[in-house]
Amino acid sequence: MGNSGRRFVSDTSEWLREYVCRPRSGARHAILIDPADQTPEVAAKRCVAAVSAGSSMILVGGSTDTDMDNVHDTILAIKEALELVTWASSQDSDTEEDGWNVPVLLFPQGATALSPAADGIKFMMLMNSTSPRFLIEEQVAGAPYIREAGIVPLPMGYVICAPGGRAGQVGQANLIESGETDRVSAYAMAAESYGFGLFYLEAGSGATRPVEPELIQAARESCNLTLVVGGGIREGAAAKRAAHAGADWIITGNLSEEFDDANQLEQVLSEFITEMNS
Repeated sequence: MGNSGRRFVSDTSEWLREYVCRPRSGARHAILIDPADQTPEVAAKRCVAAVSAGSSMILVGGSTDTDMDNVHDTILAIKEALELVTWASSQDSDTEEDGWNVPVLLFPQGATALSPAADGIKFMMLMNSTSPRFLIEEQVAGAPYIREAGIVPLPMGYVICAPGGRAGQVGQANLIESGETDRVSAYAMAAESYGFGLFYLEAGSGATRPVEPELIQAARESCNLTLVVGGGIREGAAAKRAAHAGADWIITGNLSEEFDDANQLEQVLSEFITEMNS
């Protein structure tokens, strides 16, 4: 079962911030769903499998091909599927109903890929971008919509590390290279000084290698923020190294897209999460 500790209520922003940003013992896993790479129905099945395996959060977005329509349709399908399973669990006294109440958050590529159905949004600054668009302009464009829709913003410093992948290219990032521990530490300190609750180290979707443990450790030792790590993590051993280095959340995206069979995906993620926290 998923490892949510409290019932999730979509309009309780205080609970959401505590759930996502407050460090827990051991790392937690989140699945990233790209609406451009799967239908809403397939995305919903993968999310049910992931939560059943122990995932604690669902992120939707991340692609240059996402838009308002496919993001919204995907989030609705995911939430409906989880609500159905939650209801079924409530009818079974032997099933932990709270385990299905995990937040569905936006992880947008910009202000044109949002949805009012989301519980919250990773409201992020791409801190090592060389473009004002990703430092502040997309955030300004999206802020009125987020406020009007009542989506809970979770402020986050977002830093892309080598190899960077498509995210680094599109975001025009000045990548954190191997061994640049002082530099990543400075970004972590800056993120904390801004008042962000989260700090994300990203290697890029489909990266050939994940963020180096020494960079994660340097960030961990430089701030008291909740540390998120993603990109290039395909097996439990890599997730375990990231967790031991100080990651609070481990994000996987491409891994889930490798499995069309939901039962197989659930087994793979269950083993992944077990090894991550071993």
